[in-house]
Amino acid sequence: MKQVVKSDLAQRPPMGWNSWDCFGVNVTEAEVRQNAEFIAKHLKDYGWEYVVVDLGWYAPTATRHNYKEPKIPMIIDEYGRLLPVEERFPSAQGGRGFKPLADYIHSLGLKFGIHIMRGIPWIAAEQDTPVLGTAKSAAQIANPEDMCLWYNSMYGVDTTQSTGQAYYDSLLALYVSWGVDFIKADDLGFWDGDGLISPYRVDEVEALSSAVANCGRDIVLSLSPGAAYIGDAFHLRRHAHLWRISCDFWDDWEALKRQFSRCARWANRITPGHWPDADMLPLGKIGIRGEIGEARQTHFTINEQYTLMTLWCIFRSPLMFGGHLPESDDLAIQLITNEEVLAVNQASEQNRELFRDDRVCIWAASAQGSSAQYAALFNLSEEDSVDIELDLSLMGIHGKVKVKDLWEKEVLGTFTDRISQPVPKHGAILLKLSQD
Repeated sequence: MKQVVKSDLAQRPPMGWNSWDCFGVNVTEAEVRQNAEFIAKHLKDYGWEYVVVDLGWYAPTATRHNYKEPKIPMIIDEYGRLLPVEERFPSAQGGRGFKPLADYIHSLGLKFGIHIMRGIPWIAAEQDTPVLGTAKSAAQIANPEDMCLWYNSMYGVDTTQSTGQAYYDSLLALYVSWGVDFIKADDLGFWDGDGLISPYRVDEVEALSSAVANCGRDIVLSLSPGAAYIGDAFHLRRHAHLWRISCDFWDDWEALKRQFSRCARWANRITPGHWPDADMLPLGKIGIRGEIGEARQTHFTINEQYTLMTLWCIFRSPLMFGGHLPESDDLAIQLITNEEVLAVNQASEQNRELFRDDRVCIWAASAQGSSAQYAALFNLSEEDSVDIELDLSLMGIHGKVKVKDLWEKEVLGTFTDRISQPVPKHGAILLKLSQD
């Protein structure tokens, strides 16, 4: 099968910020700029670079309470393509779209991304807008029987017609004119929720992927939601740079525990340029206008926040921070600015789960470009502290090894054959093991 998207565009897991967890369907341009400025000032040097506007930038009346209702109002251009709401994105006035905002983010040395929905807007089909570059129209390619199950304002696109591909090509032509660097494409992965099942959309994944690959600009493509089916890994790696392995992930301990088995299942499918995605980091100030809960610093305990970052890093998940950065607490910022921990995410290999039961979990990985290895020890239990023992032979290590705690930035000493460390309830430690 032909490789479609360029693997070299995401040789390391992408790192950035996304508006969904804090602002839901109605983030404003001012809020996007605030977070971009924070990244440029405080996080860029650590590798954080993407600024992504999530769902609803084209829906003037959307709120967390009504966005799932059928046929909500949306702004489109003469070719049936969604446009930003000018009241929320004032720089888009005069038909400029997201170009002024993208230009500003690029001026900060960062990259700009948008969330899009699969398919074509219902209003384009009703108005029967022309499809750019063709003699056909939206009504001729729209499939009202194939609506998104949870955003009921998009119709599927009939890609058995060349006009279906032309519509996706026209979307990318618009996004290229804006200067988009990253696309989070929704309603494409397998989704099972609220008693409804939405399948992996092979035809439209291929149409969008082809449009991205041939648009003339380097754009990273992310597919949502999840959980992706492991049997689609071959197809996913050829058509996307990252893809979700779960439904939306929020600040709930039971949800975090469920991610362990998903990460373990996908670990041996990781390859540079193509990343299974455990979803965003609901850390810092979230829920300001988000879908779930009230405005809050994350509900995760301190220990749980360390577990979240440790798992995401040793699994090499993409890292997309979900909180409003200027109002996030100090711990959240400390968690995402630990250079040695981020190096595990950005430059490790052979990432794998060594052991898991109801009480504890152990992961391992090797550092790229050196003989060092990493081990992550997790206490999944309700016990205040558990001594977790690691037999170093499971990692191919024999004899003495120097051990450093990467979170505490402290050398723990030299160990022989095995390591035993106390790990607090719902907590984690991340170790670097060196025999040099």
